[in-house]
Amino acid sequence: MEEQVGELWHKLITRAADNQYPAAAVFLHDLQKSLAIYFRALGGDSGLQIEIADSTRNLARRNLLQRLAGSNAKIQLAWRDERSLKLPASIAWFENSSLNTDLYYWLASLAAVQDSVENSLPDSNWFSLNQRMTLTAFSRFPGIKPRYQRLLQAHIKQRSDPAKMKPLDAGIELAIQKALTSPGSVQLVTGAKLPPQAVPLWLHPDPPLSADTQIPDDDSVPAQSGQSREIEELGHRQAERVEKPESERGLITVRMENIFTMGEFVNVDRGSEDEDDIDRAEDVARDLDKLSVAHNGKASKTRLKFDLDLPSAAADDAVLDSGILLPEWDWKKQKLLANRCRVIQMQAENTAPCALPPHLSRTAKRLRNQFQAMTPARTWHHAQMDGQDIDLDAYIKYLSDRAAGQQVTAEKLYREMCSGARDLACMLLADLSLSTDAYINDHQRIIDVIRDSLYLFAESLHATGDRFSILGFSTRRRDPIRVHNIKAFNETYNGAIRGRIAAIKPGYYTRLGAGIRHASQLLMNEGNGRRLLLILTDGKPNDLDQYEGRYGIEDTRQAVISAKQSGLLPFCITIDKKANDYLPHLFGKNNYAVIHQPEKLPKALPRLYSQLTR
Repeated sequence: MEEQVGELWHKLITRAADNQYPAAAVFLHDLQKSLAIYFRALGGDSGLQIEIADSTRNLARRNLLQRLAGSNAKIQLAWRDERSLKLPASIAWFENSSLNTDLYYWLASLAAVQDSVENSLPDSNWFSLNQRMTLTAFSRFPGIKPRYQRLLQAHIKQRSDPAKMKPLDAGIELAIQKALTSPGSVQLVTGAKLPPQAVPLWLHPDPPLSADTQIPDDDSVPAQSGQSREIEELGHRQAERVEKPESERGLITVRMENIFTMGEFVNVDRGSEDEDDIDRAEDVARDLDKLSVAHNGKASKTRLKFDLDLPSAAADDAVLDSGILLPEWDWKKQKLLANRCRVIQMQAENTAPCALPPHLSRTAKRLRNQFQAMTPARTWHHAQMDGQDIDLDAYIKYLSDRAAGQQVTAEKLYREMCSGARDLACMLLADLSLSTDAYINDHQRIIDVIRDSLYLFAESLHATGDRFSILGFSTRRRDPIRVHNIKAFNETYNGAIRGRIAAIKPGYYTRLGAGIRHASQLLMNEGNGRRLLLILTDGKPNDLDQYEGRYGIEDTRQAVISAKQSGLLPFCITIDKKANDYLPHLFGKNNYAVIHQPEKLPKALPRLYSQLTR
């Protein structure tokens, strides 16, 4: 009975304290594509992705009902960083769903002008900056003003009455309402003990940042097992890198007065085997404001997959004096830095030649038949300077011209039987990063699917006679870039090449720009008229240093642009479900393909090649 009464009381008090309208909620995942188009159409940075904003602590004064219910302790506001535009997962501020939709588009409008306003007012505070962004949005996009006025009228009714507030708090609230009504007309009054009530029509006053700490490298990679779940709607979580917990200490050895909250990191080894409840692990991940991440070299029974906003480790400035040196694009400096990366070319040793795996035999046979039909037939090439036979038509014409008294030379009187081989070279660059060790089902990992894809790709191209090469790569910071030579252009496809394919295994990280630059250099040495660069990957560019995030995205984009300017045709094939968020910026809207079912990649890869070279 007590439990029933408690549950009923909780529902009543929570519902009474809620100042939003869940029935009219609008969700980001329903508008994400249209918002991305809208944001870029207004001149927003094309390199930014639209992501879910993490909930942040609401430090403003809450009313009595909210304090009793324990609600409104966190809030989702919009903000921009160097990598993404972060918007709330859902908006339910207004009882009309059309107003909630309008708010999404209004926030995207503010973010689209943020760069230009910040450049003109580098030292402005949150209050002045949002007013100036509002005025700039009105100036650039006059059609947005009626939408803002509708939002303003609805929001002003929701804000607290200054007459019922303390004098200092009332002055701040009046300033905010006046700034919303007449942007640019007032400066913020300061001095209150608590921050003012949140302004959902403006961008976040203090977006969360990660602490600049580091985590030691750990070469050991534990096997993955147990429960796994991807939290799609969680968004990027703020995180910090910490040292590995002491392995011999337990919770009992820690002074209890040092444990203040669940969100505070305590450097103890709780043991990965102690918590195998995936639902509880997900609840904890949602509740913590910041996650502390460390390597302990052990596998966990519970695994949750979501994005972390980890701080960048310090750049590795070791001297690069051997191997192949490559440049790298620094997007903040807008400059190509020479000799920043070092490529080490590798090749599997002691690999025994092997036959095609039996489970691929039928598919390979069908693909070989299809690709052999693509090979142009052998034909006679007439009027050649030399050849294996006399060109009778050319010879008779030569004799007729001589008999008619014309001065003609005896040249181009032969014909040659030539194969119909296409003037084409293809290089396949395969991502062999650590993430390829993940399982896609009960039987296959991503690396297994990639291995099967390389087998069928090689079988298909060998049937056409097209010249091709296969490289695999993974990275560990900018030195070294490990490039595995699986098949060179001048090598014949045979059992030895299949042995190298069988030997591929997951490596480290994906410094994609360096991989593309190295593959481009090798492909440019080929004299073929058409040169295709296929990139096979399972995720976005990343590495241990500053390459994580926007830096890696922009470097990869510059590498792709350079490849195109050199006459190459780069095309990306990925199994990343979120690839549509960033690949158009990297490769262009028609230069990539997303395989939504990874197990279909082996059959899809040869078909894509056929379409690209048809």
